Order: sequence, then structure tokens, then C-alpha cells
Amino acid sequence: MKVSPSLLPLLRSRMQGELLALVLLHPDREYSITELSTDLGVTPTAVLREVDRLAGGGILADRRVGRSRLVRARTDTALYRPLSDLMAASFGPLPLLSEELARLDGVRRAYIYGSWAARYDGEPGPPPADVDVLVVGDPDADALFDLAEDASRRLGREVNVHRVSVRAWEQADADDPFLTSVRERPLVELHLDREAP
Repeated sequence: MKVSPSLLPLLRSRMQGELLALVLLHPDREYSITELSTDLGVTPTAVLREVDRLAGGGILADRRVGRSRLVRARTDTALYRPLSDLMAASFGPLPLLSEELARLDGVRRAYIYGSWAARYDGEPGPPPADVDVLVVGDPDADALFDLAEDASRRLGREVNVHRVSVRAWEQADADDPFLTSVRERPLVELHLDREAP
């Protein structure tokens, strides 16, 4: 994991950005430390340290229920809206697109590619102007278009969706210049197996 995330270099780590995006962009949901750890792919100890910092700074709220610690966004502070907007514009594509595409029938796999994926992977450069998404499967084209429009509105940047069949993706056909170029650059797989918040 890169120390200084290229998507938003003022953050300490990519994990911090992913945690903030997940919690701030779902303000009505509470997460346990274990859920956050699983969703982010890091240890509960790492999540706990970050939650302690963010709760101490008034960005997150937490409470105990039995032995569990539940965390949610603090929406009652002046920081919530601008920080939520900043997280949507930087780290927001991963949780929001994962959530929306997981609900769409016919999607087998999905990836973010292009400049957003490159910044997520740590490549330096300017903030991405848009988010490019590759959907593998056979979802309804109109539903996919509507999803991209809604995601563009929520993320504050254009979301471009390209659909390919499972067969085309699995063949790794060198005759398809688009798929060849997508495979040669960073890809960020969306988490379609997560339960929607």
C-alpha cells in the first residue's frame, strides 16, 4: 500500500481515504470495526487506530454495543459536507460504483481503469477528470447508462462505462486494441460481492 495516495495527497494513506469514503458517503449506516476491516482489506488494529484519530477529531462518531464498536459519519459538524464532497471526488468511485453495480443484474465483474486507477495505484499526476469503468457481463444497456448518469452526479465527475462480454474479457484477445490497452495499465476491481449498505 502506498504511503501517500495520489488520489488525494493530503491524506496519510490510501486506507484512510478508503475508510473516509466508505463511512462519509453512507452517512445513515453504522459499521463495526470488523466490517470496515473486511471491506478495506486491512487488519482490525489498523482500522481501530484510524477510527480513534477520526473520532477524536470529531469527523466520525462511535458507540459500543456489547463488545462491538460501531462507527458512523458525524453529519452535525461544519466539516461533514465539504469533507464528504472531497471524498466523493477522490476515493468515492470505489465504494459507490461497487455498491451500484452489485445491484445490477448481468454484471459479472467490473473494473475502474484509466487515470483514476493509475492515481489509486500510486502513479503521480493531476486529479482525474473522469472515471472509466469496464463492466464485464450482459447488463441492460439502459440500466447501465442510468447508473453512469447517477454516479456522475453523485461523484461530481463524468463516469464513462464500457461494457464487454464475459467471453471477450476471458479470451484476452490480442486483436482487440481497447482490451489490450486496458489490461496493460492499472485496473481496480470493484467489490461486487459486498452487501449493499
